[in-house]
Amino acid sequence: MTLDEIRQLDFKDTPNWPLQAQVGAMVFLALLVFGLAYYALFSDMLDEIDREQSKEQQLKETFLGKKQQVANLIALQAQLAEIERSFNAMLKQLPSKAEMDSLLTEINQAGVGRGLQFDLFRPAAEIRNDQLSELPIQIRLTGSYNDLATFATDVGKLSRIVTLGNITLSPLAGGPVEPRLGMDATARTYRAIDPSEAAPAAPKP
Repeated sequence: MTLDEIRQLDFKDTPNWPLQAQVGAMVFLALLVFGLAYYALFSDMLDEIDREQSKEQQLKETFLGKKQQVANLIALQAQLAEIERSFNAMLKQLPSKAEMDSLLTEINQAGVGRGLQFDLFRPAAEIRNDQLSELPIQIRLTGSYNDLATFATDVGKLSRIVTLGNITLSPLAGGPVEPRLGMDATARTYRAIDPSEAAPAAPKP
């Protein structure tokens, strides 16, 4: 049918339309009904599918975030284990309570062996925390600059950890070969707290 023939159709007299027009009208009505039914039945379902797809994307992003956190946690646990190994290795370099006297003797011998004279060797009270005990030792020595420097190097090479700090040097009367100096310093050594010295746990309320 032509467009002019379609325009001439009387919608109030559809039974008398040509067969071709009636079939076309039936097809149009069927498509219209199908479209309305499709929209009524499936629009909510399509909206639900869109919501579920959005949730799926969010879950994927959450999963990737958790996966990254797990990877970071594994790396942090490995770092913590390495720190603990290093800390335990350092603890093994610290003298025990029974070894402190021999370590003090080693420090003294490091000076005497270099020809230095100890004018003061005074261990102070221990300073404790949960795992370590620090022992400051006030020392005053006299000797040549080279001997004092070598003594500081020897202390750093002791089998146990000993540090020198608060060092001051003062000139003294000259010796036969080179000037003599007085050195005031604080030697610090550390030891691990023995289990028997640990403070007992506070009773639970």
